[in-house]
Amino acid sequence: MSVGFRILPRGACVDAALVARFAAIPVANVSDCMARMTAGGARLRPMHGGGVMAGPALTVKTRPGDNLMVHKALGLAAPGDVVVVDAGGDLSNAIIGELMVAFAVQRRVGGIVINGAIRDAAALRAGSLPVYAAGVTHRGPYKDGPGEINVPVAIDGMVIAPGDLMLGDEDGLLCVPRGEAAAVYAAAAAKHAAEEVQMAAIQAGTSDRDWIDAALRRLGCATEG
Repeated sequence: MSVGFRILPRGACVDAALVARFAAIPVANVSDCMARMTAGGARLRPMHGGGVMAGPALTVKTRPGDNLMVHKALGLAAPGDVVVVDAGGDLSNAIIGELMVAFAVQRRVGGIVINGAIRDAAALRAGSLPVYAAGVTHRGPYKDGPGEINVPVAIDGMVIAPGDLMLGDEDGLLCVPRGEAAAVYAAAAAKHAAEEVQMAAIQAGTSDRDWIDAALRRLGCATEG
């Protein structure tokens, strides 16, 4: 099996019950509980009509502008899987379009992430399958390879291993390492609950703002008058 052109087994995946619980937590809350150190980059934006994404990663590393291994990965994907494609961030050629997304919907894929470009943007916006990409172009892909399936990939410094948890909403993308997902969920759920209490206080006009002046004093901010 040649390095750079191979298909590997995925192995263990994040627990399905945990995936379902993460789907109710904003990505920003999860990110805050990971010290704001992990992100898929602001370039990758939602290309679909709306809705959250949560599922185990099925990873693809492909030559920029080529989608042969992406076609194969969609055929391998189990229901709920998020197909994560590192196409080098190149925007010269689209990696997926309307037909491939339709096939992914038929396969009940949980989402598609493209570190590269898509096409048929209007059709993807009209759909509900979560699709994230770095750009749009009408130029189609090649289908010659090489590429790899189920190898670690990286998007703007965010490393995604096969079976890790991929999350997405209108704020962008986040990968939670499989072995840390339970602990991250517990922290994120607590933060989300605390923010709901804070929002209720804001709406009631009873929110505590004393922390701002306390922070300014601690940081040595000069106040005149």
